[in-house]
Amino acid sequence: MGGICVVRHFGCTRVSGAFLAAAAALSMTLTACSSDEPSTAGGQARSATKAPAAVSPSPKPPPKPTPSKTYPLSRAPATIPSVRTHEPARGPGWRPRPGGGVVVAKGSEALADEARLLADELKLGYRGAVAARAGDVQLALGAGGGRESYTALTSGGRVRITGPDQAGVFYGTRTLKQAVKSGGAMPEGIVRDRPDRPQRGLMVDIARKHFSAAWIEARLREMADIKLNQLGLHFSDDQGFRIQSDSHPEIVSREHLTKAEVRRIIALAARLHITVIPEIDSPGHLGAVLAAHPQLQLRDAGGSPVRGAIDIGQPASGEIVDELLKEYAELFPGAYWHLGGDEYQALVRRNPEASFPQLAAVARQRYGPQGRVQDLATAWVNDRAAVVRPLGKKPKAWNDGFFRGGVVTADKDLEVEYWTGKEIGARPPVEYLREGRRLINVNDEYLYYVLGQPQTFVYPTGRRIYEQWTPFVIRGTQPVPRTYSSQILGGRFAVWCDLANSQTQAQVARGIAMPLRATSQKLWDPRTPGRSWQAFVELAGKLG
Repeated sequence: MGGICVVRHFGCTRVSGAFLAAAAALSMTLTACSSDEPSTAGGQARSATKAPAAVSPSPKPPPKPTPSKTYPLSRAPATIPSVRTHEPARGPGWRPRPGGGVVVAKGSEALADEARLLADELKLGYRGAVAARAGDVQLALGAGGGRESYTALTSGGRVRITGPDQAGVFYGTRTLKQAVKSGGAMPEGIVRDRPDRPQRGLMVDIARKHFSAAWIEARLREMADIKLNQLGLHFSDDQGFRIQSDSHPEIVSREHLTKAEVRRIIALAARLHITVIPEIDSPGHLGAVLAAHPQLQLRDAGGSPVRGAIDIGQPASGEIVDELLKEYAELFPGAYWHLGGDEYQALVRRNPEASFPQLAAVARQRYGPQGRVQDLATAWVNDRAAVVRPLGKKPKAWNDGFFRGGVVTADKDLEVEYWTGKEIGARPPVEYLREGRRLINVNDEYLYYVLGQPQTFVYPTGRRIYEQWTPFVIRGTQPVPRTYSSQILGGRFAVWCDLANSQTQAQVARGIAMPLRATSQKLWDPRTPGRSWQAFVELAGKLG
């Protein structure tokens, strides 16, 4: 036939023209193969003289293997606040599916509440302390990192969230919840996350304006999802005293929270890893108490009463406030107590000793010839701190209750809640830091939402906080040196109700929503955010 086809591992290398012509004439497929490996042409080697009836049916070619699906490298989950680090990986990530559930690792049964909450939010079942299956989320306690840190590993169709404490694991569940809401799934890879500052919160003036328990509970849920961990309740002021009292029911305003409602608020806060910090402000801002006890009100040299100021020269003044502190310390189990200490009106006079000679006389009697009214005020705050410490509370006070140059100095363990540099006696934040004091940033330039915008206040914008503020910007717009970082414990966004009827409760909730989210972002991670403000707003809209 003039030639042969030699099949090496890759098929025929040469076929003669005569051979092909003969094959075409006979309408047969002929392949000559000199190898004993299977032919890739689909037939067997045959002679051209064989009859067509001898041809065997050709087998179907083997199916081509299905290529494995490939995935691009994952991106960090879209959350508020954003996660600090994400190690990307290739894979489908995790999303809630029928049959999936939430479980806790053996030995981590303390996470049952966190697991049940997450299961309810994602509409999954909670199966307890059992082995994780495909499609599950597992929560576990493990060593390493600060108590609010966590690691979230997404791989193999599962998510495992671990942390050294329940709080950290809880924050990991917030990240997972937000990832599902913003993108439909938790991206493949590893999130390692932690807050920059230990105290991150919201303070609400519920004294000048009554807020319902339901409104406060809604704020707690909102705070928890954005990883805030403190709610301050300023519940006593000139306009109202807003929590039921058993020791002094005569001072309580008509609209108030019952103790049962407060216990419910505190219980919800505890489940959401939020500490509630109470504040009975004194020796100023006590108008509601003094309305029922006018004999304790401070009067100047002309006999005129001073609004909101209690007479700190009378022993009975300290007694009534201490009774209230002891009563409410039992109601609020958290680690902190805010003593106030700000804007005592005796100290805004040009010459306090001349305006209040009775206080000046007491100061000299107690502290010698150099004693002044400011020493009485400082001693007042120290005395109240001495009441709450044995009750397990760490005392806090506003920065304008700390004075320089007096015979009496504020106790070293008092945490400074720095809000202003405008008040008489207020000093630059660096002065407090140089003294070694620990400080909370409540900068009224950025973080004060004052109803009705009295004086020079304007409603803060989330954008300004997001783009300009950090925990180091304590007064005005200039940051303090970063060498003081360890003393700056965090910050708080504050709602003050000076003109209480300027907004409804619903308007307040809407008005603070974006500023509160921006505050949360900068307390969790003070670095310049990776998202633009517009992208941040769009993400907030997805998260609800």
